Amino acid sequence: MKEAQFNHYSVMLEETIEELKIKPEGIYLDGTLGGGGHAYQVCKRLTGGHFYGIDQDEAAIAAASERLKEFGDKVTILRDNYCNAKSLLEGLGVEKVDGIVLDLGVSSYQLDTEDRGFSYRYDAPLDMRMDQRQSLTARDIVNEYSEKELFGIIRDYGEDPFAKNIAKHIVKARAIKPIETTFELNEVIKAAIPAKMRANGHPSKQTFQAIRIECNRELEVLKNTLDDLIELLAPNGRLCIITFHSLEDRLVKNAFRRNENPCTCPPGFPVCTCGKVSKGKVITKKPILPGEKELEENNRSKSAKLRVFEKIG
Repeated sequence: MKEAQFNHYSVMLEETIEELKIKPEGIYLDGTLGGGGHAYQVCKRLTGGHFYGIDQDEAAIAAASERLKEFGDKVTILRDNYCNAKSLLEGLGVEKVDGIVLDLGVSSYQLDTEDRGFSYRYDAPLDMRMDQRQSLTARDIVNEYSEKELFGIIRDYGEDPFAKNIAKHIVKARAIKPIETTFELNEVIKAAIPAKMRANGHPSKQTFQAIRIECNRELEVLKNTLDDLIELLAPNGRLCIITFHSLEDRLVKNAFRRNENPCTCPPGFPVCTCGKVSKGKVITKKPILPGEKELEENNRSKSAKLRVFEKIG
């Protein structure tokens, strides 16, 4: 099968770099390194300081290492999940950083490398693992999860109105033989959706998204890590997160608000008694969206939203 080069259009690159407010001597972290697009622009602006990049995808590590090699020992790259960022950096003697970037989009490389099984456009084994060291694959989810579990995933993570029928068709099809490939799954999904509704984009798009999110625990990792990332920021440090899904965006928005105003006292209390103190402020009351030029150049950016949080000084 054809393997794509690790090309990944860095969504809202200029806006993210602007919002990071990079200090030349600062310490910065990219928790979703990918091909190193955001990372390169951060490193270019460092005269001292240090850059740390984390990614769980082996191909991303290789591509980013090549792209960032000109910056020499100013760069440290780690293969792991960003959920472990705080403990990883503490293990390297780093207690605080001046800025963090998370670009939660799937890379073009992952979508366009056929045998990774992320895309409904190529016939490939059902895989979808961002970290190929993990055992759980999309095939396991499709063939082993109960109908109720599949329905919940496709409804919640894919927001597909035909989730119930898709789950029912998957269970029916796998009873005859296991569903092994992306195209086999496409056929099952297609049969579950009324013909008149198939004209609204590819019928598999939302189900594939849902299975990918489940396979890589994307929302669970994000939800459980946001407070740690804010804790990792130095005074006036900024956390910039680009989301591509309404559930991701909601998690980020709520976590930022909670850290800005953590008080749990009833609204009528004259004095705060809960003792919870603000960690900082939300810079983006409304998310930053891609500009017209970017939308023309990269249609995968159309659902992107950038939110920014600044640690208290």
